[in-house]
Amino acid sequence: MSVLDIKLADQCRYDMIALGEIMLRLDPGDGRVRTARQFDVWEGGGEYNVARGLRRCFGLKTSVVTAFADNEVGRLVEDFIMQGGVDVDYIQWRDYDGIGRTVRNGLNFTERGFGIRGAKGVPDRGNTAASQIKQGDIDWEKIFGEDGVRWFHTGGIYAALSDSTPEVVIEAVKVAKKHGTIVSYDLNYRPSLWDSIGGQAKAQEVNREIAKYVDVMIGNEEDFTACLGFEVEGVDENISIIEIDAFKNMINTAVAAFPNFKVTATTLRAVKSATVNDWGAICWADGNFYEATNRKEMEIFDRVGGGDSFASGLIYGFIATGDPAQAVEYGAAHGALAMTTPGDTSMATKGEVERLVGGGGARVQR
Repeated sequence: MSVLDIKLADQCRYDMIALGEIMLRLDPGDGRVRTARQFDVWEGGGEYNVARGLRRCFGLKTSVVTAFADNEVGRLVEDFIMQGGVDVDYIQWRDYDGIGRTVRNGLNFTERGFGIRGAKGVPDRGNTAASQIKQGDIDWEKIFGEDGVRWFHTGGIYAALSDSTPEVVIEAVKVAKKHGTIVSYDLNYRPSLWDSIGGQAKAQEVNREIAKYVDVMIGNEEDFTACLGFEVEGVDENISIIEIDAFKNMINTAVAAFPNFKVTATTLRAVKSATVNDWGAICWADGNFYEATNRKEMEIFDRVGGGDSFASGLIYGFIATGDPAQAVEYGAAHGALAMTTPGDTSMATKGEVERLVGGGGARVQR
């Protein structure tokens, strides 16, 4: 029996919806942003990437709640979303003033990194349409009460975008819980987003309030410390058995403080270089810990979005099997595969994920 009481598919229009900002990613390929003469273009956003992975890789019905300035850039991002199979019915459009003084769409210049040079992101997301969504703008009763949703996902990136976005998140999770929708939240702490609006103290104030309504809490050790105030001693970039035990102790403290948490999960990454990582994951559910296969010396092509693909694989695993041990394996495998291709979003197939979960390797598939 699953630790999560997930509504049946025939009761809901969507398996999952996400709330978050979606930016246009400009990728200089093998080069640097500072010297680029051309860019590949993708869409991406921490919360949206999860919805897209669930739709494109795992075939679930998903949608996204967000907003765009109604111009050619906004319509380009919409086109990417539609190509990914994510429903666009809940997107809000804001009138564009011709210059971006009142509202605009977010850009994210991101280079992948290589060897000793880490990945680097330069977001340009001030005054975006998604950051201006306010409490009362979204008809959550229609979404959760009339249309029906099995799983709702959002996170700390969206909550940090403005003074109004935490209120939007809290409004959404309250209505989701009222209608029996599972709520997951990725803490995804970004100091640069919080610095201008109160820093870590504000991050903890906001995230501890949101945490009261969360069923599945996702985040690494830095996230749990910065966003929820739970300390873990002895953790650095190189995960060891002692550090995993320390992290487990922190999770036990967190679930005691928030007994509504039914599941917590994190990736375990040891960074050897930008292109070689150890990669694994751990999940707490029903009082037990479940560790995914730890893949040593895994080669990375583009690490951005790996954590989001972990989240979508984890969610799929719970929806499809209800088994925490299987769910964390699906998450770790999907995250690993997503980092073998460019862009924020996953290009993996369900078959590839299941082969990796089953112990398959990189032999040619014919």
